[in-house]
Amino acid sequence: MSDTPPESPDFDAMTRDIAEVPAVEVIVTVAVNLMSAAAVKLGLSEEGEKYKDLDEARKLISALAGLLDASATEVSSFHAAPLRDGLKSLQLAFREASIVPDEPGQGPGEKYTGPVYS
Repeated sequence: MSDTPPESPDFDAMTRDIAEVPAVEVIVTVAVNLMSAAAVKLGLSEEGEKYKDLDEARKLISALAGLLDASATEVSSFHAAPLRDGLKSLQLAFREASIVPDEPGQGPGEKYTGPVYS
């Protein structure tokens, strides 16, 4: 075993890297990560049922809807339209996966997007 302590991260370099990224790119990246995680939790990945967890999917979809709602005026329609489409697809997939479906307007993220009907 080595007595050498692990190198500490270069926070100055990390800060410079983050400072160079436009806010829209950060928002879109976070949204895509939320979408991907929600899809996995809905059982839509290659491994399907292995990672399915509808409670976790609900949280991720709601967070995505809140992010998109809050950033709607900041993100151009070029970026926002496909994100909204992806959100709606996840909301519909959630409805299909639920054994006991939520009432319209009560599903994940629907307080931000309005009711989603299958």
